[in-house]
Amino acid sequence: MSNLGLTAAQVRFSELAVEEGFAVFLLNSSSEVRDNQGRVCGKIWDDEVRDRPNLDLPFIEQVIRQVMPPLRPTGSEDAVFLTGLSSGGYMTVRAATHFNALVTAFAPVSSGDPYGWHRRCEAGLAPRIKVEGAGYDNETGKQITERASCASPSYPNEARWDDGKALTKPSFRLFHHEMDGINDLSCAVKAARQLNAHGYPSEPDFLLRGGRRSLANHLWQDEYNRPILDFFASRLDR
Repeated sequence: MSNLGLTAAQVRFSELAVEEGFAVFLLNSSSEVRDNQGRVCGKIWDDEVRDRPNLDLPFIEQVIRQVMPPLRPTGSEDAVFLTGLSSGGYMTVRAATHFNALVTAFAPVSSGDPYGWHRRCEAGLAPRIKVEGAGYDNETGKQITERASCASPSYPNEARWDDGKALTKPSFRLFHHEMDGINDLSCAVKAARQLNAHGYPSEPDFLLRGGRRSLANHLWQDEYNRPILDFFASRLDR
């Protein structure tokens, strides 16, 4: 029951989306992710670039290419929209760039740049029960919870970006809180800069302000629900 309050805004987003004619697919991440030292990370998305096949991208591709098409009502749009929170936001960026020819638009929430960070899955680095370790920016070496942790004038340690060879790349809009205590604001800024640099068109960030830096400001907010759906709906007219 403790998780119910944490995810309530996401549940309301899904309900609103269905009411307005969207189909919602809630995907489940792998639980087999390990860091570069082989340590188990727990229940997170395999968003980081590693020297091995990705664990989650084949599943996402299967959903987009095989599961969704036969379920579409006759005459419906064939658009695909991606959104996700935190690790799911990082995976949203990774999947949308990897499958950029299949995705119409994407809206990462409380997210950063999956090509420019890494995890250290050491026990005791974070208080979470199902996840071990913490995330670090490749350029600064700082944990992403620190202020200005992703602020750098250049990104020489960026991993090579995936590219699905789309003729027209999908647009994106970032949703985040300036006082996010888990994924510093600088990490969202870096993600936007890198996406733009790789040719992804953007709408202005939806940025909430005020309060103290906290976990609560990292979570999905009800204020995101309507703007995300409006952003997705606007892509149908393009």
